[in-house]
Amino acid sequence: MSNLSDKKINIYFITIAITLGGLLFGYDTGVINGTQFYFSKYFELTGALKGFIVGSAILGAFAGAAGAGLISKAIGRKSSLIISAILFSISAWGSGLPSMLPESVELLVFFRILGGIAIGIASMNAPMYIAEIAPAEKRGNLVTFYQLAIVIGFFVVFLATYYIGNGMSEADNISYGWRQMFWSELVPSMLFFILLFFVPKSPRWLMTKGKEEQALNILTRIHGKEVAEKEIIEIRDSIKSENTKEKVSIFSKPLLGLIIIGSVLSILQQFTGINAVLYYGADIFEQALGFGKDDILKQQILLATVNLLFTFIAMFTVDKLGRKPLLIIGGFGMLIGFLMMGFTLYFSDYAQMNSAGLPTITSSEGIISLVGVLIFIGSFAMSMGPVVWVILAEIFPNKIRSIAMSIAVAAQWLANYFIAQTFPIIVESDANKLQVDGGVWNNSLPYFLFSAFIIIGIIFVWKFIPETKGKTLEELETLFESK
Repeated sequence: MSNLSDKKINIYFITIAITLGGLLFGYDTGVINGTQFYFSKYFELTGALKGFIVGSAILGAFAGAAGAGLISKAIGRKSSLIISAILFSISAWGSGLPSMLPESVELLVFFRILGGIAIGIASMNAPMYIAEIAPAEKRGNLVTFYQLAIVIGFFVVFLATYYIGNGMSEADNISYGWRQMFWSELVPSMLFFILLFFVPKSPRWLMTKGKEEQALNILTRIHGKEVAEKEIIEIRDSIKSENTKEKVSIFSKPLLGLIIIGSVLSILQQFTGINAVLYYGADIFEQALGFGKDDILKQQILLATVNLLFTFIAMFTVDKLGRKPLLIIGGFGMLIGFLMMGFTLYFSDYAQMNSAGLPTITSSEGIISLVGVLIFIGSFAMSMGPVVWVILAEIFPNKIRSIAMSIAVAAQWLANYFIAQTFPIIVESDANKLQVDGGVWNNSLPYFLFSAFIIIGIIFVWKFIPETKGKTLEELETLFESK
């Protein structure tokens, strides 16, 4: 790309190409929802083992995110994303193999971990790359493209699994249909790999490597000469300031405080329960709400549609309304959604039986619970989903951005794994059983627990998250250091 020194680079083309990493994040996360419903029956998995297989990719993501900072600092954002694209493709191909090798759960776990590593690398580098090339007045909007790509990934994979699964009998889906669902990920992963060769390297990373001329050339082709010269001065001054200071430690008081804030925000994003719904939505719709097989696949598409539509609200308001108001408004929406579902389940008498022979709530209660889930999803999509990525890409100074964001994203994946592993265990716990079977919570316990963490999240955002809209990364660095 650097050889085409006079050719204008379209900021939106770069953003779309890079955010395919987000689409694969959503696709890979969403594909486990449709597939686990069938491979769990194929392997006759317990709740704990199901949680481990689903969580294996998340462990990989934790490892990928933890190492992504060092990789990104050494070889750059673009090269790191190329590595993730290769791993996505290997994982998609290999995850479908276990159905050809009976009882090979270990092989499935191995390839899921590879996919998780790819997600971890992409989830740290993609939003950071976009933040580093975007003009200040568009940065919030462009970084939310990453979250939009994630939810598009969910939407596309739910469509793909619906059409693959709907064209087969349940026995065929259990036997081999889930393998084809995994293989469908090869299409976006290969496209991501190809498009990465048509985007430039991050100018801020190039500046840290002493390649100012190349960085200026890229900024000029993206933003024009006047803006590029202003930004290159700011970046140069920032790096010069860093070099004249004593060696920075992430354990110094102001920097450690920012890392803790970013990490806690990442953890609270996961403790809202979003991935319990996205990973185990099929189980929730079947076991708690009583929907049949065909209805489950349709509800997943409805869920993905709401997720997609409300992400656009965040995209159009994050640079106008601001980051903090969106987080607080969305927090109250998520709380209302899960409380609707929790109280409906708690007071239900489970009077009917579904096609699988499981007790189910009445149709009116099922509709109320479904609406609650959709309110939760929509509220998350306009707040914690995209805005957390924007804030993480903004709050860390240049000198520690790679490492600090790596820590915060790794914390997010660790929390994600905890939710994925414990949700099916809590669902099957004695306390969560139906009241007629001696349980206390009548299938509602997980949603009340998530509601408690959502309240904590609202309070945390109100007290600790600063407003960052409209400022350059270098201005934000000066602002945070002054505080």
